[in-house]
Amino acid sequence: MRVYVPLTLSGLAAAHGAGELGPGPLTAYAVTPGLREWYVSDDIEELEYAALNRAAAASLRMIAGTPDEARRRVVVAVDVPDGAAVADPDQGLSATSLGEVRIAAALPLAKAAAVHVDADDAEKDVAAAAAALGAADLGDDDARFTVDGAEDHELLWFGVQEIPQLIG
Repeated sequence: MRVYVPLTLSGLAAAHGAGELGPGPLTAYAVTPGLREWYVSDDIEELEYAALNRAAAASLRMIAGTPDEARRRVVVAVDVPDGAAVADPDQGLSATSLGEVRIAAALPLAKAAAVHVDADDAEKDVAAAAAALGAADLGDDDARFTVDGAEDHELLWFGVQEIPQLIG
């Protein structure tokens, strides 16, 4: 099963230094039954893209909570054994937890399939989205529009071997 672990650039640097994503338990995003029902698609690539976007939104929340953090969303894609990622059945269709899974133990960074990071030109929109997130959560339509502006940026794909250049 592929899971998408939301991070920040400093979190990626820490994971690189430790050689693992962790410690556990970790929150990640994956194609869960709730996500399948919400997204209404049988195309696994579309569903995985939806899970990646859920993780990117979680990364934005991490950035918003850390004023000194670089304004670039980071998601690490990792393949884990079936059963290692567990969805909370009580929150299966909760809008805030769609696709969310828990992983009990740390994940070796060497097992990561890819790293997804915003391009430099997304920083301005990600910064604005991080600043507007609280108001968007309270129902402010203009703030929601600003948050959606960050979501318009596609995360770039990087190999694990490229992490030193990303964090350097």
